[in-house]
Amino acid sequence: MRDTLTYNSNREDLVIPEYGRGIHTMVQHMMSLADKAERTKCAEAIVSVMGSVVPPDGTEEEGRHKLWNQLHQLAEFQMDVDSPFEKPEVDDRQTAPDRIDYPKETSRAGHFGRTILGMVEMAKKVEDGEEKSILIVKLANTMKMHFLTWNRKTVERGFIAEQLKEISEGGLLLPEDVELESTAEILRSIRKTSDALERKRPVKKGAHKGGNRGGNKNYRRK
Repeated sequence: MRDTLTYNSNREDLVIPEYGRGIHTMVQHMMSLADKAERTKCAEAIVSVMGSVVPPDGTEEEGRHKLWNQLHQLAEFQMDVDSPFEKPEVDDRQTAPDRIDYPKETSRAGHFGRTILGMVEMAKKVEDGEEKSILIVKLANTMKMHFLTWNRKTVERGFIAEQLKEISEGGLLLPEDVELESTAEILRSIRKTSDALERKRPVKKGAHKGGNRGGNKNYRRK
């Protein structure tokens, strides 16, 4: 018996795979129609099917515009129909987007985050005195909390002091006679925050406070 199956590996690649081979076949049929009015009706029907297969993002108008642009792309920009939108240019699809302008500066102690770096820069501008000393201690405790949030191990006071000195480029020095909050107290606070956030999460449908009823040894089928 002769094998009449046609494998996708032997077919042409799909222009937009998300729409499947069926829609691509519909586009080929639309392109074969000689009458422009018939092609336009067929194109409108295809756009409707495309929207049900892969619903576009944005407003309704933005979504329709995107679908028509993709239909032009499926037709390799050779489609001649009465489109409600201007035909996209082929060059616009082939032009590479501009490179994203990422920050070029080297992050100092980036594991503490930009918030801490911003606080450090602010503290450096405060005049020397009691207010600045209090701010330095609070900043050091915040750094310690950030460190323990991601690394639940003991962190030495000297490490935080050295990190603060490095981040501030020597502008903020933790006094040697100042003790930071204990690791145990900070971890306890972190756990309380995590538990509070966990309680605020919505309960999944079908979940029971009593757990799996079938797993309760005291439950008997009557």
